[in-house]
Amino acid sequence: MKDTESAASFAVALAKERGLREVTPDELLLGCLQAISQFGIVQLGAWTFDLEVLGVDWISRPEQDGVKVAYSQAVVDIFDSAARIAKSAESGIHVEHLLAAFAGEETGLMRDLKRTHGMTNASWRAAVAQLPSNWPGEKARDSHAGSSQTRVVRDYLSPEEASEVLGVHVQTLRAYVRSGKLPALRLAGERAIRIRRVDLDKVLEPVLPET
Repeated sequence: MKDTESAASFAVALAKERGLREVTPDELLLGCLQAISQFGIVQLGAWTFDLEVLGVDWISRPEQDGVKVAYSQAVVDIFDSAARIAKSAESGIHVEHLLAAFAGEETGLMRDLKRTHGMTNASWRAAVAQLPSNWPGEKARDSHAGSSQTRVVRDYLSPEEASEVLGVHVQTLRAYVRSGKLPALRLAGERAIRIRRVDLDKVLEPVLPET
């Protein structure tokens, strides 16, 4: 998930640089493109995108400051969609799942790219499916793919582990914690938080039959 974290981190930094209070789908999309770029160039299917043309300085990462920004609901929805896509593929969430989740977007930067390059929902997903196995994010992913280890069932989970159990993106889970929907505990003297496994049911609601 390192590539996804890199894309999300870049999106947050870009939103701060732009003076936004929320990360919008535009910043997240640029973060995803930056994560798979080589020297500021993204090759996606038959299309070539230059991050400089899209207004991104690919050499210097946007500066992080003390201003806090949140994820907009539209971005949370994209994360959730990516989580469902990853679950159907029986793998962890990676940047290609986020890119695939953008296929149905019809606003902002994604809309402009579709109009400029004649993209459709299907052609975008087909291009994402053809991402080479040696793109930058894949290298970080493979470096952690060592020998298989027996997973230990623990009572206290990190946000990443808890999000995997629920099948949602980690940023969605953090939103549950911030809103009070999901109880969390902080390690003494540290910023890291832990979620009790038994508390995960608190964000689940029964589906009532339609009347």
